Amino acid sequence: MAQFVKLVPENLKALREVNPRLMSYNVEFAEVTGGTFWKAYTPEQVAGTEEFHVAPSADGIAAMYKDLMQVYAPIDLYNEKLRSLAKELGTAWVRVSGTWATKTYYDFDNATGGIAPEGYLNVLTKEQWIGVLDFVKAIDAKLMISVANCPGLHSAEEPWNPSEAEKIFRLSKEHGVPIDGAEFANEPNMMEDTGFPAGYTPADYHRDQDLFFAWVRANYPECICIGPSSVGEGLTINGGDDNSKSGGIEQLVRENCSTTDLLEDTKEPLDVFSYHYYNGVSERLASVMPSGHWLADTAHTEAYLDVALNCARTYAPLRDKYCPGGEMWVTESGDAGGGGDTWASTYLDVFRTLNELAGFAAITDGVIFHNTLASSDYGFLAREVFDPRPNYFAVLLWNRLMGTTVYDTAEPLREGAHVFAHSRKDGKEGVVYLVINNSLTETTTVELPKSAERYTLAGEGGNVRAAVMTLNGKPLVLGAGNSLPELTPAAQEAGTVTLAPATCTFFVL
Repeated sequence: MAQFVKLVPENLKALREVNPRLMSYNVEFAEVTGGTFWKAYTPEQVAGTEEFHVAPSADGIAAMYKDLMQVYAPIDLYNEKLRSLAKELGTAWVRVSGTWATKTYYDFDNATGGIAPEGYLNVLTKEQWIGVLDFVKAIDAKLMISVANCPGLHSAEEPWNPSEAEKIFRLSKEHGVPIDGAEFANEPNMMEDTGFPAGYTPADYHRDQDLFFAWVRANYPECICIGPSSVGEGLTINGGDDNSKSGGIEQLVRENCSTTDLLEDTKEPLDVFSYHYYNGVSERLASVMPSGHWLADTAHTEAYLDVALNCARTYAPLRDKYCPGGEMWVTESGDAGGGGDTWASTYLDVFRTLNELAGFAAITDGVIFHNTLASSDYGFLAREVFDPRPNYFAVLLWNRLMGTTVYDTAEPLREGAHVFAHSRKDGKEGVVYLVINNSLTETTTVELPKSAERYTLAGEGGNVRAAVMTLNGKPLVLGAGNSLPELTPAAQEAGTVTLAPATCTFFVL
């Protein structure tokens, strides 16, 4: 059914101020060191003209991974195109973590010859880490990491020790880019499957997170302590029926515990509460977890778009319990675990991305770390060539327009009318509305009380799976010398305006 929305700015009520770095992102540790990550989909699979299907293997998930992954060289964080595009996104947190980080040895004196010591799986060189530090400094970002906690460092019976953490914290500070925030581990509720020592238990985690946070506060007090970065926990949506989906990939692991299990008996307080959100699992993992995969033709629906907001509503009481008064950070966020769905790099994922940013800000204050900046199919930028995808331009526009004051629009979320409002980023008096028409067939009519600047995003040619997004009908692609296109608004007179199906529109009043 076609929707009607009347914008009445004078009726808006301020909800909160949100972190100016709300829109942030991850650089995978595996990108920094080089290593195995998901193979890219073919252009035909991205466009939806070729099916992507992986049959379950009798040899288990590990055998399937061999066909789904490939080895990549380390990312070039000195690449001028990458740096320029990252800097254009504005002030942000950069999180360098992932499961890879839990099992990485810091070889800052070149003693290993590139061979991981026993009990570790990966090696980080001094030059690679300085590359991260120089990148963070060049784009004026804040740096967040997690540290090693694997059999090479200690057994489950032995307490964690700071011998490895001291290396990376000290080098960062000496280089003039101190670590601003740290989680103890990535997705610790997966226990051994995240890289912890054999036999590791929640009690061991309590001991070790407390040791790490106490050490950080004693030696690097400028660094905030964040956690636990748990994922999924069997969160069900769609009414919890037999066809419901899960917000994470925790069902693939051998042992799983809850956020409460991780935090109940810890002594060192959190400065920030964190969790991970994925809308489900990608086609790569659909055969082993079919209930966790969403089909492309559902990626615009109310049920699909509510997953991120349901996660926020689910975790908020846990934040209130374990980090009262603190912010809530989504330290990994993406359309699907397993490198992203086939449509992650297309306009179709823009609905989810903008809806999550706006909806999360309406629920609480915090930061959302998109996974990733430039890795796999869900990256803002295409791997190695760093060409911007639709989500990049969507968040670029968000950061240029949306201020930090969040308003209650009093509009219930419904198909065709996801309506949000923020202050103006330019500091001028007024307001910016975001109206997402997620219906693929119906228009939405918006009544404006006065003239406005309008920015309407759509898939090129009206195709929601287009690899190129348009702004007011003009394709958003890089120009000569990798220059960004002009993000120019259309003048919109007061009165009614009809928004086409499958569009996302910002109105600056």
